[in-house]
Amino acid sequence: MAPLSVLDAVVLGIVEGITEFLPISSTGHLLVTQHLLGLGDEAGKVAADTYAIAIQLGAILAVVALYRLRIVSMAKGIVGKDAEGRSVLMLLACAFLPAAVIGVAFGDSIKDKLFTPWAIVAAWAVGGVFLLWWKPSHGDRSISDITLKNAFIIGVVQSLAMWPGVSRSLVTIVAALLVGCSMAAALEFSFLLGLATLSAATALDLAKNGDELVNAYGWGTPILGAVVAFITAVIAVKWLVSYLSARPLARFGWYRLAAASVTAVLIISNTIG
Repeated sequence: MAPLSVLDAVVLGIVEGITEFLPISSTGHLLVTQHLLGLGDEAGKVAADTYAIAIQLGAILAVVALYRLRIVSMAKGIVGKDAEGRSVLMLLACAFLPAAVIGVAFGDSIKDKLFTPWAIVAAWAVGGVFLLWWKPSHGDRSISDITLKNAFIIGVVQSLAMWPGVSRSLVTIVAALLVGCSMAAALEFSFLLGLATLSAATALDLAKNGDELVNAYGWGTPILGAVVAFITAVIAVKWLVSYLSARPLARFGWYRLAAASVTAVLIISNTIG
């Protein structure tokens, strides 16, 4: 089993932080990066895959830091002191449910079948073509205008992101726009839903495979990767909100097609497999 060096941890942390909330798939980027670094062979696959999920903790904390006022509002809503916060929390719970159920029921099968380089290439390519073809019209709904039905639809669509390369951010932003949200509202709802979904996925995977992660890599490098992911995720989220306030989502389609093409070349040349 290849060890996880400090440099490996930093590289994977940077990849996670930059890609988690951009519509380009963090899981796809992490799996390809693991292959390039020589991590995740048969002996160490479980540990490497668990590490890729564990460093999501850094991205989770980035959203907590950036949207702390909204999170405080939701916390007050639990005890009946903030009606809007309670409403948003209910919407997030409704949107979280579909992926939670599917993840618990089929998570292991999805990992076995879809966590492969060619599956990632296919998802990147399809998403890229979709973004270049789709001509969205932004609505004017704020988060508080989202209905439970809208939230459930967004949650069902989020389940598609269990296929690495699809991008949870992409499908939730698209779904939110389709139900009439403004771009600002779509981004915030996507980030907050990601907070719930990623927290649950990280907790579940660490509960199941945390021992293998620690036995393989110890504590230091996973914590380092999470810290780097936190710093880069803060930067990436701020940049994405600013970027999409004036530019189309479609531009990420070209990036996805480029990523698919480069990865296909790496597979065909046996650089990764």
